[in-house]
Amino acid sequence: MTSRSALRLLFGAILVGMLFVTGWASLAQPLWQWGGLTREPDRAWTIATLADAYAGFLTFSAWVFYKERWPGRVGWFALIMLFGNIAMSLYMLRELWRLAPGEPLSRLLTRSAS
Repeated sequence: MTSRSALRLLFGAILVGMLFVTGWASLAQPLWQWGGLTREPDRAWTIATLADAYAGFLTFSAWVFYKERWPGRVGWFALIMLFGNIAMSLYMLRELWRLAPGEPLSRLLTRSAS
């Protein structure tokens, strides 16, 4: 399987999963009736929100997978799945510190040459 095919599969699965969980939560309770975590029907939107967060973590992890080499890929994936935006912020701060003075921010998006 090519990298392009794997990414299409990943993001297609995320799209289908998010459409499913959002539809399910909408059928359980209209979004405008959500009251936080105080009532049972609100559980559906809590699950949908958690699914949305992890879809974002998977998306960020796909980029980290591209940028990093082994075993960094595995380590960062575990950290992102366990700590979410905390790990993502740490990763970005690490990458920002690694930029040479005057190096463009666009360099953050690509692999390092070494």
